[in-house]
Amino acid sequence: MRRFLLLMPVALLLAVVVLVLATEYVAARPSRRTKDLAYLPTSVAGFDKERHILDVYSPNKASPSAAGYPVVLFIHGGSWTSGSKNIYTFIGRRLAKQGVVAVIINYRLAPAVQVPEQAADCARALAWTVQYIAEYQGDPARVFVMGHSAGGGLAALLATDDDLLARHGLPQNPVRGAIMNDPAGLDMYSYLKEMKYDGDQQYLVPFGKDPAVWKAQSPIYKIRPGIPPFLFFIGGETYPSISSSSGRFRDRLKTIGQPAPYTVIPGRHHIPMVLQMYWQHNIIYKGLLKMVGA
Repeated sequence: MRRFLLLMPVALLLAVVVLVLATEYVAARPSRRTKDLAYLPTSVAGFDKERHILDVYSPNKASPSAAGYPVVLFIHGGSWTSGSKNIYTFIGRRLAKQGVVAVIINYRLAPAVQVPEQAADCARALAWTVQYIAEYQGDPARVFVMGHSAGGGLAALLATDDDLLARHGLPQNPVRGAIMNDPAGLDMYSYLKEMKYDGDQQYLVPFGKDPAVWKAQSPIYKIRPGIPPFLFFIGGETYPSISSSSGRFRDRLKTIGQPAPYTVIPGRHHIPMVLQMYWQHNIIYKGLLKMVGA
């Protein structure tokens, strides 16, 4: 009996592994992943073979529209210092299974570069997407951006900073909407001026010490009429700085006559806000699919 009890946790773990692998297999069948595509020419000075790459997840079925499927470009989080597209294969698979072409990107990380260079990488990935996504059944006229945590702040910059995009090959902003999943970095100008939380000094690594840079990389100060619509999902138990900056961002959108759907998910902490996207029928997918018209 004792031996049986000792073996139970191992058996349970194996059962969970089998279940996860089986689920991934089922999710993968309706989709095709094209890995490690360079979104910069490899001959460009400073090209990083690990960070200047992206993956595309396409539905296996032909698009019912001649124009192609809607496209979501997803930007990972990690406090601007960590993270990888390879962690988020489940998001690519789930989106493709539901009739969306997903683009999951890498970008360079601090301390090697700071946020302005990271935003530039994201803009270059967006430019690549617009130029080439039709080859993967995506509609370049229906490109949306999405990000979690630090990736949310970078995605918001793509939706609001036309000058950033113009410097990197996009004279007109192609973003049709932005999905914010517990976004960080919407107002780093106010955040870094206050320095009210333990450990806030760490954010001077990606943002530097110049308040002008903090403000330039804070999308809340770029809100103006004509920007694409935003959709917010906020964890009920997330960090106060995320909930407060997201609320202020939403309020500024209202002042320009652009109400943004804003869903607080009770009980959710910051990391589970993205992990819950493992499940296809999650509330975030429901709102996202409605926005993109999938």
